[in-house]
Amino acid sequence: METRLNKTAAMLLMCGAAAAQAQTSVTLYGIVDAAVVGESGGSAGHVAKVTSGAASASRIGFRGTEDLGNGLAAIFTLETGTRIDTGEVDAAGAIFNRQAFVGLKGRFGTVAIGRQFTPYHTTLVNVVDPFGTSYAGRAGNLFPDSGTNVRTSNTITYAMPRSRGIDAELAYSAGEQADSSAGRQFGGAIGYTAGPLAVRLAYNSKNSDVAASAGTAAIDRSQGRNLLLGASYQLGRIRLHAGYGVDKGDNSAPLANAGNPYGGVKPTASTDGRELLLGFSAPAGPGNLMFSAMHKDDRTGFDQDAGAWGVAYLVPLSKRTGVYGAYGHVRNRNGAGYTVGNNTESGSGSTGYNLGLRHTF
Repeated sequence: METRLNKTAAMLLMCGAAAAQAQTSVTLYGIVDAAVVGESGGSAGHVAKVTSGAASASRIGFRGTEDLGNGLAAIFTLETGTRIDTGEVDAAGAIFNRQAFVGLKGRFGTVAIGRQFTPYHTTLVNVVDPFGTSYAGRAGNLFPDSGTNVRTSNTITYAMPRSRGIDAELAYSAGEQADSSAGRQFGGAIGYTAGPLAVRLAYNSKNSDVAASAGTAAIDRSQGRNLLLGASYQLGRIRLHAGYGVDKGDNSAPLANAGNPYGGVKPTASTDGRELLLGFSAPAGPGNLMFSAMHKDDRTGFDQDAGAWGVAYLVPLSKRTGVYGAYGHVRNRNGAGYTVGNNTESGSGSTGYNLGLRHTF
């Protein structure tokens, strides 16, 4: 009798362990992307190199979820960027520099805390830019898609579940300085999807003040703000993309290459500007063709406008592997300093091309 009870207890323990294991999952995922990149038009002359992440930043990530019951789940993501050309981590002094957050997901939506993408950036990626902010033709050549406009640390986010085609997200990033307003950033986005149409409006507000510390005076700057309206529409086999951005205030539109890529008088980042993008993506032959044209209207006294265009072609070799080619060009006016970059680099000149291979797992 005792032996039977012991066997029954053991079986129940095994079933319980199996059930617990079934309710928890951890996924290892990543992207391996390497390309030959060429750049020209800057003071560095023609630059040719092998680089990592021209289409998508190479990365290794862990994504997990645990079922807590009653429709509630715990989630987490830990994602680090890697450089395929050298084998190094792509951000010195950081391990999970791309994303690192934990949260809860339920019928109410999703709440997460940690290092995360901004609603402004996700709007560019998912709606506005046919390149998804990748390749030489990316929107970030003229739109302010760099630094903390892309992702922020110390961030709390909330995303509501889509209802009747409407969804929204909010984000707040603490500056964690003696003055609680210094360095903080917040934003949000609201979108509507119905059939072939997707429309999204994003807002970003950034405080670039630096609080006073021992022996150092406070630095006060104007509030930087970004407003971005984007739309995409599936017209037959072609997906049309459009975006309009408004930037006001200090550090609202930092130059992707903050150095002096063209020599001479250093360009000044716009504190009052507008951006317009029109583009499309469509199947063509064995692959997918992407194109966009952009204009930057600098409304400051410097009048440093720019125009840009880009084209890319991606050919899938399998569900996970593809080869790509891309070309981008920027025309600067009145000493503007915009460069042709790619998904992981800001670029060094007015023209750039990418020839690469990408594998996902």
